[in-house]
Amino acid sequence: MNANVETLFPNRTEVYDSIVDLVPGPNNPTPMVRLGERFNAHRGFELLVKLEGMNPFGSIKDRTAWYMLNGLQLKKGQSLVEPSAGNTGIALAALANAQGIPIEIAVPDGAPEEKKALLRFLGAELIEVEDELCPIYPSEGARGVVKSMVESEAYGGKYVSPNQYESELNVAAHYHTTGPEIWRQTGGRIDFFFAGIGTGGTITGVGRYLKERNPDIRIIGVEPATRHHKLSGLKRVTGLPDEHFPAILDQDVVDEFVSVTDDDAFAAGIRVARTEGVMVGPTTGALLHAAHEWGADHEGTAVVISGDSAAKYVSAYAEYL
Repeated sequence: MNANVETLFPNRTEVYDSIVDLVPGPNNPTPMVRLGERFNAHRGFELLVKLEGMNPFGSIKDRTAWYMLNGLQLKKGQSLVEPSAGNTGIALAALANAQGIPIEIAVPDGAPEEKKALLRFLGAELIEVEDELCPIYPSEGARGVVKSMVESEAYGGKYVSPNQYESELNVAAHYHTTGPEIWRQTGGRIDFFFAGIGTGGTITGVGRYLKERNPDIRIIGVEPATRHHKLSGLKRVTGLPDEHFPAILDQDVVDEFVSVTDDDAFAAGIRVARTEGVMVGPTTGALLHAAHEWGADHEGTAVVISGDSAAKYVSAYAEYL
């Protein structure tokens, strides 16, 4: 090989001052990959996956955490505390470490072991709470624990929560970064956008941006088929009373909700790894299953958000192998 390093890696010469600078922005978008006919056999239906697992801390929640942390005004001696199924907690912990901020994370005891191990690895104080992955009541479980820590007079204002479940900065992160990236990467040639329903931040922020550019783009929200499920980070919203509906999820942006079973989600995650070499989590598997089914009756270009990678779900996948 005669090519020099600069020729082979033209964009690898910059040195960053902090890992924080690698959180996605206008100059460093996450990549997008087209799935071939081994996974997507529907002619006329282009299926693109945006690989958010390639963010510096491993998930799409890097964007949310960065925006929320920048929006906080912490006083000396205060600590962060946040309820999380794992990804937001990991991103917040890494960012907090880079800035010397103490952090505690409340997680449901059913969260994947790999995520809890990563939080411990980062030095976050872990509060494991007996809680469902898809709780109905926002005042109970991990969220309830954090709420009491923030509001209790006994702590004297020690704790501050970014509160991803109600923060408009969660939505703003995706309106200002994820949405524009998708628009630019597809050259505006997008007909369908698939995202999971969790806090509602991703689908609301991206959906608003894309609808402003082209109101005909259909936004499809993917949720678990039942309230009791194994899809970490997803929430079933169908049938929820208004008072328990995700506070920042803009229902007017979502054109349709699609439900996916655990079995179909895990099967799609395994199939895309074995046909395309793309390793995604089971929540992305749910989105891919929904998009593939959609493609049987629709033509156009679909973008699926892959929130993270398979690495955090090896133990969960083991049951299906």
